[in-house]
Amino acid sequence: MSLQSGDWRERIDDCDAKLVDGFQSEFPVERRPFRAVGDAIGTDETDALARVERLAEEGIFRRFGPVLNPPVIGSSTLAAVQAPEDRFDEVAETINGYSQVNHNYRRDHEWNVWFVVTAASLDRRDEILDEIAERTGCEVLNLPMLTDYYIDLEFPVMNRDRFARESGEEPRSAGSASGETPQALRGTSVDATRISESAAGDLSEFEGNLLLEIQDGFPLTATPYEDVADALDAGVDDVLAAIERLRDDGCIKRIGCVVNHVVTGFDSNCMVVWDVPDEDLDDRGTAVGSLPYVTLCYHRPRREEQGWPYSVFTMIHGRDPDAVDEKIDELAAEHLPYDHERLYSTETLKQTGARYEDIV
Repeated sequence: MSLQSGDWRERIDDCDAKLVDGFQSEFPVERRPFRAVGDAIGTDETDALARVERLAEEGIFRRFGPVLNPPVIGSSTLAAVQAPEDRFDEVAETINGYSQVNHNYRRDHEWNVWFVVTAASLDRRDEILDEIAERTGCEVLNLPMLTDYYIDLEFPVMNRDRFARESGEEPRSAGSASGETPQALRGTSVDATRISESAAGDLSEFEGNLLLEIQDGFPLTATPYEDVADALDAGVDDVLAAIERLRDDGCIKRIGCVVNHVVTGFDSNCMVVWDVPDEDLDDRGTAVGSLPYVTLCYHRPRREEQGWPYSVFTMIHGRDPDAVDEKIDELAAEHLPYDHERLYSTETLKQTGARYEDIV
C-alpha cells in the first residue's frame, strides 16, 4: 500500500469513513458493542465487525481497544541516545528488545534515536534506562513529561489535508459532543496538568490484571468484553464496570480504533523543541496547545549538562512537509518566539501501545 498516493481511499466507502473518523474513541462499553457501532455507521453488527477486521488487516488500524495512559498508571519517559551511524541498527535493536519500549523513532538530529519507556514504577523505568545505557554504550537523555498542555493523536484522516485538522476546528474546550460530529473532530480540554514521575493508579488487583489483559487490545469478536471476562475468570458486568471506572479515572485515555497515521498519509511528522523561559511555560503552553494544527504540546525538563536547553515540545502531523514547516514558522513568528530545533521523524523503528510486565 502506498503511503503517499492515497490508494487506500479507493477501497473505503461511506460506512468505512464513518468508522475510521467516528470511532477513534468512545467505542461502546456494552455486551454487544458492534451493534451500536453498526447502527451509528448505517450497517449491522456483523458487517461493522467485519469492517474493523478488514481495516486492521489493511493496516489502516494499528490496534482496536483501549489506549492506556502511562503517566496515570505508573511511570514513563521520553528518552534519546546518539547512536553512531555504524552501530545504528544494533543500538535500535537493543532498545526495541524491551517490551516496555512502545515507541521508537529515528529523527534528523544528533540525538537520533527517540523512544518511550513505560513501566509500572519509577524504579523499574530508570532500571531499564540504565540497562540501555550500559548495553548500548550510549548516554541516555531522560526527558519525563512534567506538564501536559495538550495531547491528542485522535484526528480525522478521511480528507486530503496537508496537516492534521487543516480543514478547521473550533477552539477546543472540555465537554461532551452531540449530533453527527465525528469523534476525531471533538474538543479536548487544554490546561496545565502536572505529571508525577512516581504516579500510581491506585488500582485493585482485578483492575491491574484487567489492564494487563487488554493492553494489546480487545479480541476482534462480537463480544470482546465477554471474552476478556472469560480470560480473567470474571463476570462480564464486572469487566464493563471496571473499564468504565478506569476510563473515568484516566488510566484509559480512550477506547476505539487506533489509526495508523503513516499509512493514511500523515508521515511528515515533526517534533519541535523550544527554549521557553520558565516564567512563560504555562501561558505559552496552553496557548499553543489550543492551536488546531498542534497535536501534542507538553513541558519536559532541560538537561543543560547534556547540552539540552529545551523545555517545551510540540508535534505537528502532516502529509506535506512544506505545509508542516509553514506551520512551524507560524508558531515561531506568532506564538513561540524562542530558539528552537525541528526534529523530523525519518524512520519508525517501533510503534505499539504501552506494555507492562506487571501493574500492581
